[in-house]
Amino acid sequence: MNNFDTVDYFSDARLISDPYYYDYLRSKSPVLPGIPAGVVSITGHEEAVAAYKDPAFSAANSVVGPFAPLPFEASGDDITDLLERHRGRIPMAEHVSCMDPPAHTRTRGLLSRLITPKRLKENEDFIRRLVDQMIDTFVPNGRCEFLRDFAKPLSLLVIADLLGVPEEDHQEFSETMFGAVVTGSELSLNPLGWLDSKFHAYISDRRREPQGDVLTELAQAQYEDGGTPDVDEVVKLATFLFAAGQETTTKLLSQAVRNLGERRDVQEQVRSDRSLIPIFLEETLRLESPVKSHFRIAKTTTSVGECPVKAGTTIMLLPGAANRDPRKFDHPQDFRLDRPNVREHVAFARGVHSCPGAPLARTEARITVNRILDRMADIRISESHHGPAASRSYSYEPTFVMRGLTELHIEFDAIA
Repeated sequence: MNNFDTVDYFSDARLISDPYYYDYLRSKSPVLPGIPAGVVSITGHEEAVAAYKDPAFSAANSVVGPFAPLPFEASGDDITDLLERHRGRIPMAEHVSCMDPPAHTRTRGLLSRLITPKRLKENEDFIRRLVDQMIDTFVPNGRCEFLRDFAKPLSLLVIADLLGVPEEDHQEFSETMFGAVVTGSELSLNPLGWLDSKFHAYISDRRREPQGDVLTELAQAQYEDGGTPDVDEVVKLATFLFAAGQETTTKLLSQAVRNLGERRDVQEQVRSDRSLIPIFLEETLRLESPVKSHFRIAKTTTSVGECPVKAGTTIMLLPGAANRDPRKFDHPQDFRLDRPNVREHVAFARGVHSCPGAPLARTEARITVNRILDRMADIRISESHHGPAASRSYSYEPTFVMRGLTELHIEFDAIA
């Protein structure tokens, strides 16, 4: 579309398949007040990094943004005390992604006790086995719908294994979580509620009767100062990691495979030189960032770039925009395996709220791409589903929060 003057970023369906309204916003200013919905939108890379790291901004409204009014009247140049007093009335504020230091520091510190190097190594071994098992189910057919047949179930089962969900419960998790999405049941409106109840039962049981498993380690995890968190605190952290880990990884995997199918020259480069896989994945993250928007609220009057930001103002950080800022990345619309600064993208945010699941997402994607290239030759996009190369058609999740395909049909030649 060419005319962005009247679109609503949060609701205009025309922006779902092509969200790069970002370029229009940046052409006005990399930090633009009042557009859309009264927020300050940040499309510049330098400005985004500064805002992510600025302690003047609170993550209390990170999820809800401007759609849940502050439960108090913001006035003056410092609303820190008011925000803390009323934080419990802001939706989702109990989750780690919406906390601020020192509560965020204390809660996130649990991760080093929940996700140890030993646990990550065990999980990586599980990923390798699972990837091959799942490829086995469709590779003889020479085609698949990649999200349904691979990316979604893989992401769910990997995070389930990492958090210690008993293997006998894996099928229940898969059927329940996927069933909610497919049927649009009540659970689909609040999947964290179901996860909360499951993990609450797990953690409570392991605290009563330790069993020497990963869930017991989760139940017995302590803060750095030796304090023991409430069951609910551990549960909220586990369920948030479970949900967020799936979303990010599913979107990275599907975009990576789409890039292999769309960019046949890149596919052959990566196939012949597997050391390029990490760079291939970083460029995928830069060009198609899984998260569209993060929100913050100014606790104190401050500024971003040359734009003043009054205390109480919501800012909207747009990772996909920052990652296509031509001031930072040369020819940002091009996919390049020789981009020297590709790792400076902000697809996983920056600062204290940088994505804790980023290493896991990268590991899953690295192992997946390696095994797909080992077992599939001539990976291509299905023209019967997505149209010919000159006029591809893809559908995306209808949300301003995440950037993700709803389906990806590929064809390939199985390698014996």
